[in-house]
Amino acid sequence: MNNSGKFLDPFSTTLPLSPLTIALVYNIKEEAHNQSSGSAHHQLIPADVEPSASLSPREISLTADASLRANDVYAEWDTIDTITAVKNALEERHSVVMVEANTSAYQRLAETRPDFVFNIAEGLHGASREAQMPAIFEMLGLPYLGSDPLTLSVCLDKSRAKEILGYHGIPTAPFAVVDAMDEFEDVRVRFPSIVKPLHEGSSKGIYNSCVVKNAEELEHEVRTVLEVYKQPALIEEFLTGREFTVAILGNGRKLRVLPIVEIKFDALPRDMNAIYSYEAKWVLDRSDNPLEIFECPAHLDMELQEHIERICTDAYRIFRCRDWSRIDVRLDSRGVPNILEINPLPGILPKPEDNSCFPKSARAAGMSYNQLINNVLDIALARAGVVSPKTKQNAAEIK
Repeated sequence: MNNSGKFLDPFSTTLPLSPLTIALVYNIKEEAHNQSSGSAHHQLIPADVEPSASLSPREISLTADASLRANDVYAEWDTIDTITAVKNALEERHSVVMVEANTSAYQRLAETRPDFVFNIAEGLHGASREAQMPAIFEMLGLPYLGSDPLTLSVCLDKSRAKEILGYHGIPTAPFAVVDAMDEFEDVRVRFPSIVKPLHEGSSKGIYNSCVVKNAEELEHEVRTVLEVYKQPALIEEFLTGREFTVAILGNGRKLRVLPIVEIKFDALPRDMNAIYSYEAKWVLDRSDNPLEIFECPAHLDMELQEHIERICTDAYRIFRCRDWSRIDVRLDSRGVPNILEINPLPGILPKPEDNSCFPKSARAAGMSYNQLINNVLDIALARAGVVSPKTKQNAAEIK
């Protein structure tokens, strides 16, 4: 990347000489089975919580437990718009086979035997859900995009990831994990804290009320996570500094850190907490009226930028991420960058107004959406040593 932030290495020397058959493996939001299109944000909002200019943060917070939490089940899954955008990008150079990540996926992949799998499936059930489809790819001997099952599982378990970061001396907020309410009385935390489900992403389970300032609020949020999400609750010391997200492409020595995105919490209503909560991400920040909540490239002094880039690339390598990942970072009260979490299966909503951070960072680096999709595919093909059928045929003829 040069000083202007432009992405320079398109990996053109690794491009296949003829089209491949690429399986696009995805999870589609339940609503999309009944709707051919629609806003990614609108589909997540129940009718009784329809956003309006008069909806206050207090009213949103009061409806969270009853309505929003019942409606965030598919928050991590993709809309038909995103799936179609990825398919169209891949079809610029390859043949695409569509494979929904359901119980029929194994058979469909076994029958089609694609040359490569472009995986964006999040899964649904269990702490291993992001690893389930990659494990199937490996069972079938299919090369695929992204990190392996172990990396995906460890990164999805935020406490295990934080333990590994701590072992390697990478700052992360102090934390505790509660598996059941009978353990709650043994928890010792510093307020303010933030309570999250242990195994979720896309702001699922993270609401304005999750920032807690006393023991009563803490107990309520922990109980809610245990009862609603049926998984342990992660309690972290709430870091009060600026927040960033860092998109990384590549493998080995060819890592590329794309322009850093800052989340500007002053764009939120004054009485909302400074977090990119479910209410902020899916209710207030809508594609038909996006919040001006992101700044990319972030305004950073060189020392801080290098510090953030260093700990993120270190974490990328420590967790053995492959091809791409997005890493969330927040400064503590002293201005020290702490890693919040590693996302080796990043969200890639296609429209600028969707405010999806990885594509936003790529655009700031000079890449269109289609270029991002094909760049990461080329990176993954090079890592996996995949060549086109025509190349294989030519090599056999030469022999």
